[in-house]
Amino acid sequence: MTTRNYNTVDHLLINLDIGLRILLGRPPVTERPNPADAAACREGELNEQERRLSGRLMRINHAGEVSAQGLYQGQALTAKLPEVRKRMEQAALEENDHLVWCEQRAKELGTHTSLFNPVWYFGSLAIGSAAGAAGDKWSLGFVAETEHQVVRHLDEHLRSISPRDEKSRAILEQMKEDEGRHATVALHAGGAELPFPVKKLMEVMSKVMTRTTYWV
Repeated sequence: MTTRNYNTVDHLLINLDIGLRILLGRPPVTERPNPADAAACREGELNEQERRLSGRLMRINHAGEVSAQGLYQGQALTAKLPEVRKRMEQAALEENDHLVWCEQRAKELGTHTSLFNPVWYFGSLAIGSAAGAAGDKWSLGFVAETEHQVVRHLDEHLRSISPRDEKSRAILEQMKEDEGRHATVALHAGGAELPFPVKKLMEVMSKVMTRTTYWV
């Protein structure tokens, strides 16, 4: 059995297909069960304010996963080593689970996903491609720092949502576990710690995205 070697054009077309699935359809997933469907999770009685807050936070997390997809796909596109590319593609597949879970929960809470998702995806795709082109150690370091920042955001959301919203909480807890693992894997694979100014710029960009997505 022969293995096909993809060229740059092939990878671009593959990424375009993945992007369209993320934005318009259903992306490939690992088929893990949705944590919100666990028997222990009850659909608590949320008041209107609690439901609206949970919906907005799930919209933010969905947009964050759209951005993560762009980041991972961009890095896989320009990664130098096949092993690094494989790690990026596996992480992207697991992030797709989060994407589907967040979208489903947002709809259950009566809200929509962000209208700016195409901006978040293609902007992150460009950033991920640039990080990958800078070298695998920086690309992996960028992944690790991104995931660390995501974990901090998830902690904030877990403190903010109502204790009665067990379904959203179960999703966020599983996401936090996965994101932390992705950061650890990236560092163990040779990721370098990013310079402080780069970390701060990433934080600023993240705040722009979250504050915009909270409303739109």
